[in-house]
Amino acid sequence: MAFKRILVPIDFSSCSLEAYRVAVSLARSEAATLYLLHVIDRRALEAAREIGLTAEEIDEKPLHAKARRRLREFLANEPDLPSDRKIVTGLPFQEIVQATRQEQIDLIVMGRYGGGGELEKIFFGSTAEKVVRIAPCAVLSIPLAPESRRRP
Repeated sequence: MAFKRILVPIDFSSCSLEAYRVAVSLARSEAATLYLLHVIDRRALEAAREIGLTAEEIDEKPLHAKARRRLREFLANEPDLPSDRKIVTGLPFQEIVQATRQEQIDLIVMGRYGGGGELEKIFFGSTAEKVVRIAPCAVLSIPLAPESRRRP
């Protein structure tokens, strides 16, 4: 099975950064194109509205700008790697699967644990679990690197 189009969902957690490192290595070995996707979680924005934050305090534009800047920095470190990046707002697992279909992705490389809270994982499962269940392609789930699991 050849992987020519690899998607990496990045939420900037330690685990997603480890997934990015693995995806870059795979993309290089497979001569693949790397697609980076950052999803601004719509549920977090809705929760902020519910607790009374103003529109200025939860403006998506600065979130998009910050994510765009960080993704550009990632890709600047890999100038010879064919790549693309996308930032969207929505439910992470849905946006990941939608991007997979739109871009005809062969492989999703994602962190096993993201930036979501533990309570959310207990009641709803992790984003990685949901993606594995419904993705139309192979999914490689990356745990934290061993040195990241150690506590000081």
